[in-house]
Amino acid sequence: MTKRNAYRDWRWLVLWWHHFFIMWNTIDGQTRYSIQEELKMGSVVGNLAKDLGLSLTEISDRKLSVASEAGKQYFTVDAGKGELVVNDRIDREALCGQSASCVLPLQVFIEDPLQLFRVEVEIQDINDNSPRFPSKDITLDIAESTAIGVQFPLESAIDPDVGSNSLRSYKLSKHECFGIRVKDVAGGRKVPELFLTKMLDREKNIAHTLLLTALDGGNPVRSGTAEITITVLDNNDNIPAFEKSLYKVSIPENAPEGELIIQTKAADIDEGQNGEIEYSFGSHTPDSVLSIFTIDSASGTIILKGNLDYETTTKYELDVTAKDRGTPRMEGHCMVNVEVLDVNDNAPEIILTSRPKPVSENSPNGTVVALISARDLDSGDNGKVKLHIPEKSNFALRPSFSQNYALVTNSVLDREKVPEYNIEIAAIDSGSPPLSSKKTIHVSITDVNDNPPIFTQSSYNVYLKENKIPGSILYSVSASDRDSGENAKISYSILDSKVLGVSVSSYVYINSDNGSIYSMQSFDYVKLKVFQIQVQAKDHGSPPLSSNTTVHGTRV
Repeated sequence: MTKRNAYRDWRWLVLWWHHFFIMWNTIDGQTRYSIQEELKMGSVVGNLAKDLGLSLTEISDRKLSVASEAGKQYFTVDAGKGELVVNDRIDREALCGQSASCVLPLQVFIEDPLQLFRVEVEIQDINDNSPRFPSKDITLDIAESTAIGVQFPLESAIDPDVGSNSLRSYKLSKHECFGIRVKDVAGGRKVPELFLTKMLDREKNIAHTLLLTALDGGNPVRSGTAEITITVLDNNDNIPAFEKSLYKVSIPENAPEGELIIQTKAADIDEGQNGEIEYSFGSHTPDSVLSIFTIDSASGTIILKGNLDYETTTKYELDVTAKDRGTPRMEGHCMVNVEVLDVNDNAPEIILTSRPKPVSENSPNGTVVALISARDLDSGDNGKVKLHIPEKSNFALRPSFSQNYALVTNSVLDREKVPEYNIEIAAIDSGSPPLSSKKTIHVSITDVNDNPPIFTQSSYNVYLKENKIPGSILYSVSASDRDSGENAKISYSILDSKVLGVSVSSYVYINSDNGSIYSMQSFDYVKLKVFQIQVQAKDHGSPPLSSNTTVHGTRV
């Protein structure tokens, strides 16, 4: 199903930890601009950088981007000037129909540190549409016996503009037998009604032609016209009259086909065929209505024959006609307003506003990992969504403005224990019964150098034979490091010490890559019966960590 959506204002969160970690800023208010529709591409909306307190350097370096919640990229940012400019044609009528307010919500976010702003652009109407009649040719059959003052509802003109630019009045070409008046109906529509000002005489004039003009309130005024052709008929001088001129009914959007909507009822005081009534929808009823509703011609009962969808249409206005079977046939009219009620038939969606970034294992609690929002196509409580995360998770959700959240760290992280997380987020709406959905977010934990190399033994005992030739391997030591990458890469070295007053490096050396210890000269075990070497293993982290072990040498 399709849907309109709307998003609103931000709340708080500022965090930092050296230059490694993410900072999250929110704003209490929101920036709002107002422009007219149909501006040329490149037209300046406002100085976004100035209004958000950002420098031109920040816009470029921190990769500022703009996303429209309407889906289409109507705006972009001139990075050189910091101005929000029009990027595509903006047709207010296509975006908001005849809604009194038309606001495009924008999400402006920048990186390093991650920051999100709420911006709204109000689209003002211009008088770019003329009133238009559904049909430019209107035909009426009116009996010559029709009494003065009888009204004949006409199809109203359509003007997509709003406010002062919308339809304001009707004008009828001058005629001795007819006048025009305007009736305000539900929804603010203005329906023209033709009324008789003088008795008709078929013998003098069989047909009359009138010009109906619809005028809007723009400056300059726009107009549209329709030609009315009236044929004067004889006989049958009573019009069917409905019990009500307006019927109102509400029905849930999940009502089944065949559901009875309402029964309209009209009466005609004539006798015989002149008083027999046949019901139908008005001649200008659109196909979109005829595909959903049908009317029983004998009883006036309106029945549902198609599927309702609150997310597509929230109300219908049905024009019902009652015609008698006389000669000429007379007809009466009423209006049926059908309000469609929302039911919870759309599961909520979880949307990643920003992709999760890898998180350092020594990040403080509250570090922002990703920005997440929730959306539900339903309305009212059915469209209110809350996000949840397992209670014992290392992460938490912090709400910002309407149905928007920040995924943040919630406990100490240890990459050596858990190098990555798959976080399951659940969205549940407030409908009855509630609907839900889930999304799994993958978060990688990056390493810091928090583990020193560890030798396999705290000390090693080496038993050597006398007079080994120089370059012979004496022993190999080994250490491991739980960190990863450069933090886990190890180099071995021998700490300087004295053996019989001579530096130990004169006797032995060590392979820095694998920890193998070699003799530098042949040992004279008469002089040197025992010796010990201090070996150090140091990783390549920043700063590096190290540990030591002792190698004891004994003659055999």
